[in-house]
Amino acid sequence: MGFHPVNLAIRFLLEIFSLISLGMWGWNHGEGLVRYVLAIGIPAGVAVIWGVFAVPGDPSRSGSTPVVTPGWVRLLLELVVFTAATLALYDIGYVTISLILGITAFLHYVFSYDRIRWLISH
Repeated sequence: MGFHPVNLAIRFLLEIFSLISLGMWGWNHGEGLVRYVLAIGIPAGVAVIWGVFAVPGDPSRSGSTPVVTPGWVRLLLELVVFTAATLALYDIGYVTISLILGITAFLHYVFSYDRIRWLISH
């Protein structure tokens, strides 16, 4: 189920929403020029890390990777990003949206048990 196109689309939306959430957090925690640096820099940095550290042959991605990463590390990276985005929304006062993001990410991983198994074994 984790490699199902609908589940992959949900994960993509979770990724985009997480980047937006982290940017919003940066915007709310900065002043002046720092506000722009945080709002752009945090999501850009997370997006680079997300794209660079991948498991070779991951059927849910292109299969290629600049930095070969063990599956358990990739899984941890994903969990950290989704958790950070959820907490960022909570921190800036979007409690309901943070709950929706957190529950959606949790359900995504519940339905991605085959991908989780694949990541842990690689």
